[in-house]
Amino acid sequence: MRKLIFATHNTHKLTEIRQILPEWEILGLTDIGLHDEIIENGQTLEANAEIKADYVYRKTGVSCFADDTGLEVEALNGAPGVHSARYATNGHDFKANMDKLLKEMTGIDKRGARFRTSVCLILNDEKHFFEGIVYGQIITVPRGDEGFGYDPVFVPDGYTKTFAEMDAEEKNSISHRGMAVSKLQDFLLNLLLY
Repeated sequence: MRKLIFATHNTHKLTEIRQILPEWEILGLTDIGLHDEIIENGQTLEANAEIKADYVYRKTGVSCFADDTGLEVEALNGAPGVHSARYATNGHDFKANMDKLLKEMTGIDKRGARFRTSVCLILNDEKHFFEGIVYGQIITVPRGDEGFGYDPVFVPDGYTKTFAEMDAEEKNSISHRGMAVSKLQDFLLNLLLY
């Protein structure tokens, strides 16, 4: 089985990626003993994904990929966007982030939003970027226990369930991360075939 490093310590993301790419052995940063904190100070999702992938590739010399995801809310001019993971605090406090978002959305009727994921793959010293976007609405009360982050308050267009009410297979088939990683998967499979 071919190995790829996914530049994350986030066990939720790692689980999702392993479900989407079952034909690859996906190693997280903890799996390879890399515990450094990678400073994500880019101004875009693409820049943050590239920063993480660059750092891991320089440290290990092994092909790797990284992602960054943002929730972009129309009524908040695209916020929290690139700051989604640290919207309310300096750490990855999912509940605090969601609570802040819902508070800022109080009384707002236009609740359109999109989740966007950017993936940067470094393979043989070359960088490749993949993007996935899913549109939906922010609801007023969280629902569901699956997923993580803003999943309990995001209902994708065409559905009545939040991401947190969907099982992993259903969510991964339509999610922003699922789309971006599917593009990554197609790219990798084409390399193997030709």
